[in-house]
Amino acid sequence: MPRGLNILIIEDEPALVRALQPALLARGAAVKVAWSGSHGLDLICRESFDVVLCDLGLPDIDGLELIPQLRKLSQVPIIVLSASGSEQNRIEALDCGADDFVAKPFSAGELMARIRAVARRQSPKPNGAAIKLNGMELDLTRRRVVLQGEEIRLSAREHALLTLLARNPGIPVSHREIIRAVWGEQAEVDTQFVRVLVGQLRQKVEANSSSPTLIRTEPGVGYRLALGN
Repeated sequence: MPRGLNILIIEDEPALVRALQPALLARGAAVKVAWSGSHGLDLICRESFDVVLCDLGLPDIDGLELIPQLRKLSQVPIIVLSASGSEQNRIEALDCGADDFVAKPFSAGELMARIRAVARRQSPKPNGAAIKLNGMELDLTRRRVVLQGEEIRLSAREHALLTLLARNPGIPVSHREIIRAVWGEQAEVDTQFVRVLVGQLRQKVEANSSSPTLIRTEPGVGYRLALGN
């Protein structure tokens, strides 16, 4: 895991925090703990974090309600920690703006790998600082997207997907390529997660997400960023 990461844990289970915090500190991270959703929101307003680990079962705010509130305040990657690993829960969390989902119980190694993956996606890419296409500009250094003169706020995962498509304009990008670029080389992710993520991105960058003209579906293959309407 990259050293020097500033990580916020929003979790009300003392036993889990006692196990997790020392493991993160041993790997060189700085760690803050919020024992409730409201405390987490307060810390996000006052400090800058590189990754947020967020439980869904908090005492004051349901995690699926908390994630959109966090997302309004920051584009920091959010990894959900949940006792329920059902597909529906995963989809709902990703739909709400989370970047990844880890079901409890989990191994420290798996969580560290997920943290490394979202941290890498946050890092500026060396091969070019900006991409301009179809009235859209992606600033890779600042992770800023401007569409038709208006800034669009994207999650880390949405930004990673849009960047991948923009670096291959007009070329179909397969589901497998998207999974590797967005979730990581070793990720075991179903294509349903890709469809959910594409839907989220279309909601933000398409004039009409139900009839997309920018992010086109390539049946049986994946998706491509259109060169023109």
